[in-house]
Amino acid sequence: MDRRRLSRVAGMSAAKADILARVRAALGPAPAVPEVPRAYRAAGAAPEGDHVARFCERVADYRAEVRRAAAGELEAAVGELCAAHGARRLAVAAGAPVRPGLLDLVDDDPPLSPQALDALDGVITGCALAIADTGTIVLDGGERSGRRALTLVPDYHVCVVEAAQVVPSVPDAVAALAQAGREGRPITLVSGPSATSDIELERVEGVHGPRTLHVVVVG
Repeated sequence: MDRRRLSRVAGMSAAKADILARVRAALGPAPAVPEVPRAYRAAGAAPEGDHVARFCERVADYRAEVRRAAAGELEAAVGELCAAHGARRLAVAAGAPVRPGLLDLVDDDPPLSPQALDALDGVITGCALAIADTGTIVLDGGERSGRRALTLVPDYHVCVVEAAQVVPSVPDAVAALAQAGREGRPITLVSGPSATSDIELERVEGVHGPRTLHVVVVG
C-alpha cells in the first residue's frame, strides 16, 4: 500500500473515531444494568395445584370442548362427541389411543391427499403432550399425533390427551420435546380451534386449521 493510500485510511479512521467520541459524549454515561431475576420456574419444578384440571380449564377458555373420561369410557366419549357434531367418517392417526367401532375410520396410510382429507368429517389423534399453564396441545408428527396435514386440513379434530401427558409449564414441555427436536420432527402448538382476527377485530374460525376442537382427557 503506497503512502498516499495509507494517509487516506488514517484520515478516515481518525474521522470515524472523532464521530464515535461525539456520539458517546452526547449519550452520557452508560446506564446501570439491572440484575436479571433468576427465580422463575424451570423444568422439573414441583407443580402448583392440580395441573390436569388447570389444563382443562385453560383449553376450554380457547373455545374447545373438553371432556374428562376414565380409560374404559374413552371409546364411548369419543363416539358421543362425534355423533353430536354429525361426524361419521374420520381420518385416524396410526397411533391414536382410540378407534371407535361405530365410526367409519380412514387410516392415513398411505398418506391421504389434501383433497381426501378435506372430504372427511374430521380426524382423531392423540398428542405428544399438553401444557397446563397455557391450555396448549402439542403435536410432534409421531404416530399418536399424526403428520401435520392430518390435523390442519379437516374442519373437525378430536384429540385424546392422557392425564400423564399433561405437563405443568412451557419449560417442562420444551424439555420433554428435546428428542423430537433433535430428530427434526415438526412441532405444532394447538391452543383451541383455529381462529384469527382481521383489522376490524372480527373473529374468524377455521382459517388455519380445524374450526372445531374436542379434547378428551383420559384418567
